[in-house]
Amino acid sequence: MSSKPIKDLTKVPERLTSGHRLCAGCAESIIARQVLMSTDKPVVAASATGCFEVSTTIFPYSSWNVPWIHTAFANGAATGAGLEAAYQGLRRKGKIKEEMRFVAFGGDGGTYDIGFQALSGMLERGQQLMYVCFNNEAYMNTGIQRSGATGFGASTTTSPAGTVQQGKTEYPKDLTMIVAAHDIPYAAQVSPHNWRDLISKCEKGFECGGPAFINAVSPCPRGWRFASEDTILMAKLSVETCVWPLYECENGEYRLTAESKRIADGVQEKKPITEWFKAQGRYKHMLKPENAELLEKVQAEIDRKWERLIKLSKL
Repeated sequence: MSSKPIKDLTKVPERLTSGHRLCAGCAESIIARQVLMSTDKPVVAASATGCFEVSTTIFPYSSWNVPWIHTAFANGAATGAGLEAAYQGLRRKGKIKEEMRFVAFGGDGGTYDIGFQALSGMLERGQQLMYVCFNNEAYMNTGIQRSGATGFGASTTTSPAGTVQQGKTEYPKDLTMIVAAHDIPYAAQVSPHNWRDLISKCEKGFECGGPAFINAVSPCPRGWRFASEDTILMAKLSVETCVWPLYECENGEYRLTAESKRIADGVQEKKPITEWFKAQGRYKHMLKPENAELLEKVQAEIDRKWERLIKLSKL
């Protein structure tokens, strides 16, 4: 739960304004606004190339009300780390007195794949930067190509469903677990439908005293093939099916949160993967009778990872 009442959150100045060019129903601006209201300290932001960057900064306009820097696809974390290092140097020299916080944003392509080296390096160096991944499960900005975050069976422009194969043939990387293995102070998965959980986790990330990683599911109407008004419902469904569990790893200790905690405790229903597939056009082929075996395979993998997470949260 957020440590601040909602009336206090509404008083936080708008750090990302309206007027951007993101698609109708895109979750990225929703996530970013929640992230940016989770600290009352001055914030400096960096964005790797991607949907979010190109849509919020079309020259000569900008939706940013905080200091912001654009960085290449592959080095979002490195650029954010450079900003934080410069700040620490200026503080040591007495040229900056106030406390500041640093955040870097990137899509799953620029985080799971192209930008992972920069991210891993930043985590290993222990710099106080929070990295936020908009996980829309493909390279949406360049044409809906599959990424390391794309789900098994998803039809993309580079893993199309047809007579040769039924969408992507690999499971997504479990990047949150990979990041947590760097022994950083804080890593978490969030969803924009549960703003209290998201803001609470970002509060912890900003104040953990070292590197933090926030992995946010970011439904994409264009790439996932659903109606733009259903974005928040899609985000909620990802949690209810355990495709995207809500949890945190704080100083090595795993905890399930929000709906995921209730599902693990038996208080809330865990929905089957078929509910997730039915809601999206990119998975419609997976519901055909001839793909029943693949459907069972995906459900089994979701169940396996979910049970592993429950065990980790009880250690």
